[in-house]
Amino acid sequence: MMSITLLTFALAALLTVAMPGPTSLLAFSNGARHGLRDAGFGIAGAVFSDLVLIAAVSAGLGVLLSTSQLLFSAVKWLGVAYLAYIGLRLLFSKAASAEAPTAQVTEVRRLFSRSFLVAVTNPKGYLFFTALLPQFIDAAAPVLPQYLLLAVTFSLIDLAVLLAYAAAGRRCAGRFGTRLITRMDRVCGGVFLALAGGLAMLRRVGV
Repeated sequence: MMSITLLTFALAALLTVAMPGPTSLLAFSNGARHGLRDAGFGIAGAVFSDLVLIAAVSAGLGVLLSTSQLLFSAVKWLGVAYLAYIGLRLLFSKAASAEAPTAQVTEVRRLFSRSFLVAVTNPKGYLFFTALLPQFIDAAAPVLPQYLLLAVTFSLIDLAVLLAYAAAGRRCAGRFGTRLITRMDRVCGGVFLALAGGLAMLRRVGV
C-alpha cells in the first residue's frame, strides 16, 4: 500500500473519529467521572470494537448487513435498546467525585463492555467500514495484510482522539467539581437517547 494512500486513510479516519459520537461521549463522561486512568478501560473497549468491526467487515458481515433486512433490523434494534439503556443510566446517575478511582474489577469490566457494546451493536459502524475500507484496498495485492494495516492505523487514531476526549472531561470535572459531572451526565444521557431515536429511524439502503 502506497504511503500516500495510507496517509489519505489516516486523514479520513481522523476526521471521522474526531466528530462527537457515542464512544467519544462515553470517553468524555468517563474521564470526568472516573479519571483518566479508569477512563482508559472504556477507551480500550472502544478501540477493541474498531478491530472487531474491521475484522467483521473484511469477513463480509458488512455486505451481509446491507443486503439482509432481517439481520440489519436485528442489529439495529439491539443498538437502539443499548443506546437508550446507556442514556437512561446517565440521565439518572448519581453525583460522584472526580477524585474517586474505580479500581473495582466489576467497574472496570463495565467501563470496557459499555464502550465496546455501544460500537458493535450499531449497524452504522459496519456499513461505514464496508463503504470506506475497500477504497484503500489493492485487490491485486494480498488483502489480509492491508486490512491489518488499516485496522491498526484506525485504532491508533481512535485511541489518541478518545484519550483527548477523556482528558478534556477530566479537566472540566477537576475545575468545576461534581456538579458539572452530574450536568455532563445529563447532557450525555440526552444525547444518547437522541442517538437511539436516530438509529431507530435508520433504514437499510434500497428499502
